[in-house]
Amino acid sequence: MNASPNKVTIDLSALKYNLLKIRELVGKETRIMGIVKSDAYGHGLIPIARELEKLHIDSLGVDYISEAIKLRTGGVKTPVVVLLGISTPQESKNVVDYKLTPVIFDLDSARMLSEEGKKSGKTITAYLKIDTGMGRLGIDFQETGLFLKQLMGIKGIKIEGLFSHLSSADQQDNTFTKTQIKNFKDAISVSCKLGIELTMNNLANSAGIMRYKETHFDLVRPGIMLYGGLPCPGFADPPPLRGVMTFCSSVVQVREVEHGTPISYGRTFYTDGSRKIAIISAGYADGLSRSMSNKGQVLIHGQKTRIIGRICMNLTIADVTPIKGVKRGDRVFFLGMEKGNTITVDDMARWADTISYEALCSIGSRNKREYINEKEISQDS
Repeated sequence: MNASPNKVTIDLSALKYNLLKIRELVGKETRIMGIVKSDAYGHGLIPIARELEKLHIDSLGVDYISEAIKLRTGGVKTPVVVLLGISTPQESKNVVDYKLTPVIFDLDSARMLSEEGKKSGKTITAYLKIDTGMGRLGIDFQETGLFLKQLMGIKGIKIEGLFSHLSSADQQDNTFTKTQIKNFKDAISVSCKLGIELTMNNLANSAGIMRYKETHFDLVRPGIMLYGGLPCPGFADPPPLRGVMTFCSSVVQVREVEHGTPISYGRTFYTDGSRKIAIISAGYADGLSRSMSNKGQVLIHGQKTRIIGRICMNLTIADVTPIKGVKRGDRVFFLGMEKGNTITVDDMARWADTISYEALCSIGSRNKREYINEKEISQDS
């Protein structure tokens, strides 16, 4: 059986670089929760978590108990926060057994955690999720006081901090974000008046970290910027970040075609003049977005060239007429740097009319990953 020529490379030195940039932005007093949910955005849950632990990250954020258990069984000892909380008594037992920190957003889960705490004789530390305007998970910020009073009647739970999420911090108009910040501050104020000591309040995602210093509070939660991506294509004035993931493939065939030749499914592209085309061994089954058809680019011999025709399940076609000497087996970068030219995940997101998060998760989850440090590879890679 032939091995796939497609390869995802994860550069851990780039991860370290991005974390240092985050620390520069938030300062020494603000703690950092590295978000490693969804297989660390396609970069690999355990390897990324272990590296962040080496770099003294303060905590790690996952969505599910199952991810948290993988971290613990993988030897990760750093505090782990379960962002989507718990929904069963078994999960509340897992919280105690694996020393996890759940996020609470309803009384039912609080009661389950309390019961488990009684059985084990332990106080369970948790975060309280406040909806400040996201319209998703959480307690409405206006109900913070009422909920906390009810929660105070449930023994064995200590709220470490309030937790909320910014919905629009990547947008140029800051009006709604300013409202969310005010709502969060109001929720903190109500908590303090009830005599609840909060030391880990957190609101800032990657966009908040980069754009709104007033959202940093006690803790920040970088996700996409850890991996070198931006909250949205065209995000204004980002700090210098390095892409952690590279995705390369190879040329399967090079062909000369005549003027007016239709390319790929649906004949969405016809050649304008005689062209040289390269058929590349990666497609949407390998995590490439079909929406990049006729819009995206690749790097071959360090030169950018356009994708033509529809991206297929396992093949993509590029116009290599301007590039000399392209042959079967040549390396092709869909994501990465070669000879000073770069295709970023934000480029891919823009071509596909999506966001970098989706592109990274799709590519990283569908290909074999290799973990390196920059010094171990050539500068062209």
